[in-house]
Amino acid sequence: MSNKNNSRREFLKKTSLGGLGTALGVSVAIPTLASLNTDEHSVSAEKLRVKPRYHRWHVNQGAEWLEKNTGHANLDWNIPVSQCALVLLDVWSKHYLKEPEDRAEKIINEKYIPLLKKCRESGMTIIHAPSPEVAVKHSNWVKLISEAELFPVRDTWPPKEFRGLNGAYKAFKRPFEPREVEIQAMVKPHQFHPIAAPVNNEAVIATGEELHRYCKQKGILFLFFAGFNTNACMITRDYGALQMNTRGYQVSVLRDCTTGMENKETQAKLLQTNGALLFFEMFGQYTVTSDEIINGFSEKA
Repeated sequence: MSNKNNSRREFLKKTSLGGLGTALGVSVAIPTLASLNTDEHSVSAEKLRVKPRYHRWHVNQGAEWLEKNTGHANLDWNIPVSQCALVLLDVWSKHYLKEPEDRAEKIINEKYIPLLKKCRESGMTIIHAPSPEVAVKHSNWVKLISEAELFPVRDTWPPKEFRGLNGAYKAFKRPFEPREVEIQAMVKPHQFHPIAAPVNNEAVIATGEELHRYCKQKGILFLFFAGFNTNACMITRDYGALQMNTRGYQVSVLRDCTTGMENKETQAKLLQTNGALLFFEMFGQYTVTSDEIINGFSEKA
């Protein structure tokens, strides 16, 4: 086998977490309470049973190595609730485009209400990540980062003028949209959606580093993401699903609790939303549904 193919195999092992064992028919070991590090954090007796879905980069025995012969597979997790958190990412009260706002409203009203109720009753940690400017104004902001870390000084390269596409670099800037002022008037100030706003002492975080520090403080290893938009903040935020998986957490996106921003070519079939979810499933993250979480809690010991 060529070095190129060997490199690809190694890449798939690293990015399709758990996929290799399933593809080869080998049982994938699920951590037990005894195997988890409990030195610093107590681990609850209550468990959460979910079957995270991922994209299986492999084909069945005897099948040709074609993309159309790959597909979804599921793991089977039975994990301590004390090591889990539901992260509500950028669940704001409004959007400037009608369709994503309507889709989000439907999701929030139909999915978030029962999900949040069950998670709160079952003692799962709920963390709100509403963007730095919203987080720092809320009384539940955990304040685990300094002001210097919240507004870090950038490196001198690329030059400040280039980063802002000003001066000699102005020609590379996208054209000014005359309705941008109108957009900002419609969406700002960003606010928590009233149905998904923090209650009691639920944590509010401002950055990915702060989310990491909070999880370390609480002993959280498994993050379940709900929020908006699938193909934007869920991917690009430093507290988003992709970045937190890169930090080492096991990350699952609730595929029925998110929606993306579409355009006229993609809207009918929600291709941007579904493509973003497939991206997560292909490259190390997972997806689950809100019903899986609601029905996955064990009885408290």
